[in-house]
Amino acid sequence: MLCRICGHSHFVLGIDLGTQPWGNHFLKQDMVGKEPFYPLRVVVCEKCSCAQLDYTVKKEVMFSEHTYLSGITRSLAEHFEQTAQTVDQRFFSDKKTKSVLDIGSNDGTQLKAYQRLGYEVLGVESAKTVSEIAVKNGIPTLNAFFNLETAEKIGKTFDVVNASGVFFHLEELHSVTEAIRKYLKTKGVFVVQFLYMKSIIENTAFDQIYHEHLLYYTLKTLSALLNLHGLELFDAEFSSIHGGTIIGYVSHQGSYRATEKLKQMEETEEKSGCNTLAAYVDFSRKTEELKRKNVEFLEKRKKEKKKIFGMGAPVKGNTLLNYFGIGPQFLECLVEKNELRKGLFSPGSHLPILIEKEIQPPDVYYVLAWNFKKEILQNNERLIKNGVEFYFPIEPKA
Repeated sequence: MLCRICGHSHFVLGIDLGTQPWGNHFLKQDMVGKEPFYPLRVVVCEKCSCAQLDYTVKKEVMFSEHTYLSGITRSLAEHFEQTAQTVDQRFFSDKKTKSVLDIGSNDGTQLKAYQRLGYEVLGVESAKTVSEIAVKNGIPTLNAFFNLETAEKIGKTFDVVNASGVFFHLEELHSVTEAIRKYLKTKGVFVVQFLYMKSIIENTAFDQIYHEHLLYYTLKTLSALLNLHGLELFDAEFSSIHGGTIIGYVSHQGSYRATEKLKQMEETEEKSGCNTLAAYVDFSRKTEELKRKNVEFLEKRKKEKKKIFGMGAPVKGNTLLNYFGIGPQFLECLVEKNELRKGLFSPGSHLPILIEKEIQPPDVYYVLAWNFKKEILQNNERLIKNGVEFYFPIEPKA
């Protein structure tokens, strides 16, 4: 194996989560127990410090038919709205004509926000069903994997290139990054949102490690990649969305001056030690402690004869269920709002997925979608008043 960023061949093990199915492989009844398992390990490059998976499940397997919809969650839609407004006000408010390309555009939720601001929009989405949903919602969407070849077929430059929660998925990492460089206007802005490895470590959010997430960036490691392609990070901000996300602002080298805020964030990151092996040793230890704590909670509630449902069926929830060894012995089902997952079963743990509006609530919700804690508690005030317990297996610090 060679480093996905710098091509170096020497690594150290960061954390080993065993063999698992890929987390978005929700199963039909006839596939239960037949799903393939793959190694799930994070290794750290000794040269550039990039944390990454050492095994790749092919993109055609993972992304051609995925069922995730970004518009399901209100707080995420609001986050996308705010992101679009910030980008427009900072960089393009005086432009009469402006355009945005969204890589991994999903159901078009992010592009809707730009469309409302007067942008010409185009999405590129690999999942056929999801891209069709976007088109029905009025968002022009190309059903394809984005890379240099796809960008050349599009054949035009953009003021904004957006990548929300997709830039760490990329099997064709350098082809995609080069395509962004080539088709981003001279003063254009590449807006990249990624799970922040510093936050994953601090929150013991090991469940954000799964096969779709090939890379786990910090500011240092993202910059190492961008600099190889004539791009540079000139500003960044932290968002609590997804339990800890960086919104990075990128352009061609020399197009914008690096902000003082970015410099301070880079200094804080360096002082935290999150790019060191010691951080991963501690992270692995805390993950084991978290496993013990969660299993003890579930065992206690089962002894009390409580009915326990999992809330949400996020991909990361399957990392947690499989690593903790949680299945039908503790949970009766997973409860979802996303109709695309109705009647399917979770990979590995084989829990049936039911739709929230069609069920009676349990005694306890074991909340796998912990990153939307605030929204979940607000939406379920009545249930909480009626005595339903909501347990969050991971509690983010920020």
